[in-house]
Amino acid sequence: MAPRPPGPPRTRRPQTTATRRRSAGPASRQAPVDPRHAAAVALARVREQRRPLETALEDAPGFAALEARDRAFARLLAATVLRRAGEIDAVIARLVERPLPEAARAVSDILALGIVQLLYLDTPPHAAVATSVALCEARRASKFKGLVNAVLRRVAREGRTLVADLDPARVNTPDWLWQGWCDAYGEDTARAIAASHLTEAPLDLAPRDAVKAESLAASLEAEVLPWGALRRRSGGAIPDLPGYADGAWWVQDAAAQIPVQLLGPVTGKRVLDLCAAPGGKTLQLAAGGAHVTAVDRSADRLDIVARNLARTGLAAELVATDGAAFAAAPFDAVLLDAPCTATGTMRRHPDIARTRRPDDIAGAAALQDRLLDNAAHLTRPGGMLVYTVCSLEPVEGEARIAAFLARHDDFTADPVTPADLPGLPEAATAAGCMRTLPSMMADGGGIDGFFAARLRRSGEAAT
Repeated sequence: MAPRPPGPPRTRRPQTTATRRRSAGPASRQAPVDPRHAAAVALARVREQRRPLETALEDAPGFAALEARDRAFARLLAATVLRRAGEIDAVIARLVERPLPEAARAVSDILALGIVQLLYLDTPPHAAVATSVALCEARRASKFKGLVNAVLRRVAREGRTLVADLDPARVNTPDWLWQGWCDAYGEDTARAIAASHLTEAPLDLAPRDAVKAESLAASLEAEVLPWGALRRRSGGAIPDLPGYADGAWWVQDAAAQIPVQLLGPVTGKRVLDLCAAPGGKTLQLAAGGAHVTAVDRSADRLDIVARNLARTGLAAELVATDGAAFAAAPFDAVLLDAPCTATGTMRRHPDIARTRRPDDIAGAAALQDRLLDNAAHLTRPGGMLVYTVCSLEPVEGEARIAAFLARHDDFTADPVTPADLPGLPEAATAAGCMRTLPSMMADGGGIDGFFAARLRRSGEAAT
């Protein structure tokens, strides 16, 4: 059967659930503010509400009205504070004689923003100090102006000698994550993983047409990785990059592009992308000629998928519903990119280290089991199921597959081998799974941490 021709994407939503769309709130109508203020507000919301940094920034007063360069600066400020939180806390503890009261947490954020500018972003000292003191008034902490001025002037004088005796990889990693990685991978690898989180990740793209990857790379000043991903080291506004308006590519981490490839050729096959948003894998499947059904519980996030399908001229059926309850005729292949703690993506999302808790793992694992059980029912006899998570925690990866196989004797592992992973053979585990680590490709910009397992259902499809 020929692939379905591109057409306008359709989103099928449950009759009983009203679609909720974000509305432009008061924050989007505020006058522009100093990007440091937006960063401070976002940090407070990350800390107090465990919100992702990106959404905390988007909702910060005045952020949307900032010029693009100022928005990027606010994001850089907040992300650097989160990456270097351990070192920053150590500096504050050394220079502030008495711990700040809980009610003065805004002052800690102001100090943190000043410290990162002085120690890590090469901001001129007078500018870093003056803007931080001014921020005290905006954050209703005027009585701490003298403290902020004194502490930051000392940081400006003493510079990085204040953190010279610290171990950045260790001190910036929460204890529970560090211990878990040491137990799973050994201390040397845990240290390499943690070190990778201290630098910005490059921009990775997925080409719509693999045969045009080389020409796209040339126009984007990017390199083509062995499995076809495009990696761009320099920055730039994404909508302004060559090929964006034409839908020639989409943003997707290089590691995230591998699980779809584990399915093999998908042309003409019915493929289910379960938990599909933000949609990179849906686009990959559609570009490969599959008849794709993309399911996600968030209608708003599926709208993002729909826009990217329209931009790239690709097609998929979009269904807004709970993936653990979705029912349909069995598919030739199912890709389950399950919700997880996302600890493999801390290079791109440093807020994860500050918003996740140890008990989040158990909650994620329980949801992953429910999704896997439904994915099993949705895989036809003889069909393939690929399970993947962007987590470094074995409980969400290897342990989930072992438990699944114990429950489903009609499934067997279809081992992932080094030959399945061109350019990254070390990601093939002894147990026949894929496990990328942020410490891999260290000289080439690193890679997100992903786990993937390939499973085959016994039997033959009904004719």
